[in-house]
Amino acid sequence: MSKFEKAKKRILEIPADYTYTEMKYLLGKMGFCEYNKGKTSGSRVKFYRESDQTIIMFHKSHQGNIMEQGAVKDIVSRLIGMGEL
Repeated sequence: MSKFEKAKKRILEIPADYTYTEMKYLLGKMGFCEYNKGKTSGSRVKFYRESDQTIIMFHKSHQGNIMEQGAVKDIVSRLIGMGEL
């Protein structure tokens, strides 16, 4: 099983210790690029995929690298709806 396949399997479990680094890797492998307006964007993070002009936005945790489970659930739901998971 490839690292990408393992990453997809892990996010589907919606673990309490899922990190922003893992999310960035997974979305990057799906063709998304992180877009950040700099200091004015606050905790909002946007990932954009040019091929189909899809945008995924969520709030990045202020408490380190661990993401909130609600944000992970929302992203999983979105990715399933897109057919990516």
